[in-house]
Amino acid sequence: MEASKIKNSRGEDTIQVNYKGSIGSAPGGKSKGVYEVKDFNHDIDKEINLLSELSETLESLSIDTFEDFRKIQEYTSKLGGSARTALEFAMFNYKGGYKFLDGRKLPRPLGNVIGGGMHRENSTLDFQEFLVISYKVKTFKDAVDTNIKFHKFINEKLKGLDKNFSNQVTDEGAWSPNLNNEDVLKLLSKYTNKFNLRLGVDVAASSFFKDNLYKYKDKELTKDEQIDYINSLIKKYDLYYVEDPLHQDDFLGFAYINKKALVVGDDLIATDIERLKRAVHLHAVNGFIVKPNQIGSLYKLKEIVNYGKENNIVPVISHRSGETMDVTISHLSVGLEIPIIKTGVSGKEREIKLNELVRIEEEIK
Repeated sequence: MEASKIKNSRGEDTIQVNYKGSIGSAPGGKSKGVYEVKDFNHDIDKEINLLSELSETLESLSIDTFEDFRKIQEYTSKLGGSARTALEFAMFNYKGGYKFLDGRKLPRPLGNVIGGGMHRENSTLDFQEFLVISYKVKTFKDAVDTNIKFHKFINEKLKGLDKNFSNQVTDEGAWSPNLNNEDVLKLLSKYTNKFNLRLGVDVAASSFFKDNLYKYKDKELTKDEQIDYINSLIKKYDLYYVEDPLHQDDFLGFAYINKKALVVGDDLIATDIERLKRAVHLHAVNGFIVKPNQIGSLYKLKEIVNYGKENNIVPVISHRSGETMDVTISHLSVGLEIPIIKTGVSGKEREIKLNELVRIEEEIK
């Protein structure tokens, strides 16, 4: 087993592991919740050295079922989430990826078309992502193709709306025009039906919540005003998907967001089963984001996905803004039968994950 340092899509250092010829690498997030595990508990070089020291022990572990990934925890407790994720991704890939699990269902791709927030410096958009998801297509490939066509179509429309737009993109390959939130929602909602798409947003509200107020570029809202505002957007634009509409500690506030939409916790849950249990108890969400490196354990990831499904809370597996060419989340989405994958539309690190799912779809037909 060999660990090394590579760059993610934002040019930041991350870890790659080669386990018996199978590769795994960890992404990194720009917009991070405070409840995520740390990417690194030490500097990256020390984490790589610690992995190397564990090499012989880890290679001798018998991983016969997915539950055996639990064994890895006792040996890797000193490591941060990135090292553990890269290691477990490599081991999972060695065991055959999705074939090591029972599931065989393809997810639907949730595509990031326009973005701002923390994913682009000096953005005019407070909301971090404006997303689309198909609802009428029969295959995963058709859904991907629809998202790509819409992404290209919106590019042309933006050139007419924003005279200063010259194909600027966010960290995740979404167009990033000089418009405001509602300008974007009006534009997208005008054309989604034409493409048989539904509309969603990742508000990432923690990123502009300060001094107990939601501080937009053109207004400041109290908690109650934010709830009313988000609910008005759900109604006005028939939003299918709303992620992190309130800050990462407001479980009670989430309960008042209209569940006509899929109300999804990312920073609120941080792929932590105890936080999801609290959210379920308070009826805070009906969906949650799953990010492997938020929790740094495939065993715990499977545990929270199963718990969510048992309680009718929809899991959504997600990439990070600093991605690698790793395709493990594609395999996890199939093997764990996670119904939605959020992995962008454009950019090689996003496209490789979508293409892997197209390949898997052909394989399991």
